[in-house]
Parts: sequence; structure tokens; C-alpha cells
Amino acid sequence: MSHDHNMPMPTCSMNMLWNTQIVDTCIVFPGWHISSTSAFVFSCIAIIALGIFYEYLRVLQKTYDSRLALSLCKGKTRSRSVSPSAAEDQELLTGRSVVKPRVLVPPTSRAIRAILYGATVFLSFFLMLVFMTYNAYLILAVVLGAAIGHYIFGATLSLDSNLDSGRGMACH
Repeated sequence: MSHDHNMPMPTCSMNMLWNTQIVDTCIVFPGWHISSTSAFVFSCIAIIALGIFYEYLRVLQKTYDSRLALSLCKGKTRSRSVSPSAAEDQELLTGRSVVKPRVLVPPTSRAIRAILYGATVFLSFFLMLVFMTYNAYLILAVVLGAAIGHYIFGATLSLDSNLDSGRGMACH
């Protein structure tokens, strides 16, 4: 099939108001141009999957941090501990605030945490841009993806951190 240079290229429709347009919708960039109803349905499914993946990344981040904190608590040495500032020491003595122990995170673990954080931030902004198409179906896909992901990956709850027992992940 030859390409006819006289045929006009399909254009992306950009709506700044609530809409339900399907054909000629572009999602985030011109390359993600919807040219049919089936492509739109596939795109909605892809966006739902991205929302689920976003929730997975959030849980992965928390799980990694929890495991890392536990690991650092077990292997804690004085040389790796970060001492609180003089102001924090004063707060401890007066009882106005509780300073939780802090431990330096090794460079490899810091890099993993940074990568997970960056991926989560990127995906959250990408989903925000999808939301900003103002397309009711795409907005619903973002919300459905987040809700389904939260249902799947939010099956457990840490009572320690959610009841604010004061002990949380602190080393004993």
C-alpha cells in the first residue's frame, strides 16, 4: 500500500471541557491517536492497567521501605546512625516532640528507592495528563485502574503505622 502525500493527516482533537469524544482523541502525545472505537476501548484498558500498575508501585515502595527499615534495624551500628540535632535533643528533654531514630540508607538501597519513587512520580503525572483530556471515559479508566489496583494491592493494612502507636518502624 503506497502512501498518498495528498491525503490529510488525522488531527488530534484537544478538548478543555468535559467530553465523551472517542474518534480523533489523542492521549498525552500525538502518537497515541485514537482512530476507531476498538482502539479507544483498547486504550481505556491500557489506562486501567497503568492505574493498577501505579498502585502496585506504591505498595512496592512501601514494602521495600519496610523491609529496608527492618534490615537496617537489625544491622544498626553506631557508625551508621544519624544523631539528632541539638534542637531535637532539646525537644526530647522537654517532652514536646518525639524524635524517631534515623539511620543512613546505603547507596544501593537509596538508588533503588529513588528509582521506585521516580517511576511512581512519572506514572502519577502521566495519569494526570490522561485525566486532563477531560474525556469522561478516560477519566473513568484512570479512576477504575486506581480503584482496582488499590483493591488488589491494598489487601493488608499495617496496624502499627495506622494506629500511630508511637513505636511504628522504630528500632527497639
